[in-house]
Amino acid sequence: MSFDECQDLVNTYIEWFKQKIRVEDIEGVCEITTPFLDRHNDHLQIYVKRTGDTLILTDDGYTIRDLELSGFDIGTEKRIRLLRSILNGFGVRLQGDEIIVEARTKNFPKKKHNIIQAMLAVNDLFVMAKPIVASVFKEDVEEYLRLHGIRFTPSVKFTGKSGFDQSFDFVIPASQKRPERVIKAINRPVRQSISNLIFLWTDTKDVRPEESTAYGVLNDSEQTVSPDIESALQQYGIKPLPWSKREEYVEELVE
Repeated sequence: MSFDECQDLVNTYIEWFKQKIRVEDIEGVCEITTPFLDRHNDHLQIYVKRTGDTLILTDDGYTIRDLELSGFDIGTEKRIRLLRSILNGFGVRLQGDEIIVEARTKNFPKKKHNIIQAMLAVNDLFVMAKPIVASVFKEDVEEYLRLHGIRFTPSVKFTGKSGFDQSFDFVIPASQKRPERVIKAINRPVRQSISNLIFLWTDTKDVRPEESTAYGVLNDSEQTVSPDIESALQQYGIKPLPWSKREEYVEELVE
């Protein structure tokens, strides 16, 4: 392929991009609808307003609100740090719930590109990067335990009958009223993750105190947990704890 052919392809892309951008004036604020799509296949929009010589570009809070409406809370310290590190990489910042950047006319194209890329990156990281989401769900469970004054030890390993170390997320020590409680946070309560928990507990329970109880905390924020999942856990002596019903379990965990 020749250089001229390559240049023609670039020019074709630029022309397509220009045709796909829509601009609307809303009471002195410029609404720009871009060809870029979010996870709902909706076009990303940014808003531009002028203050003196400065242009303020913002997503009007859409990115953060969308995640929160999907049941994903950005409010913990760890998540805010992670969010800010992403935004800093694109030279934009968080102001309230808005992703925002300031520009001048000369560097507006670059700043516009940066804020769009930041919006896409936040969406990808928090919604599509499963290991990070799983880690954050575990953090949610820990925050829930702390909020209610529930005593626990995090990240505990027990050597099972197999001789292998089995890891659990939290252990609540026995009290005068309750036996030891062992907790595993399950971000995606599907057959594979439930089978893993059943194996962990089956291998471990005989080396723990006789009345020790295992809990599977099931993240049902984004998907409904099948009754078969809960039934399978119960068959092996594991208590299912749906995240949406967590407040109902405070008493038996705090005692």
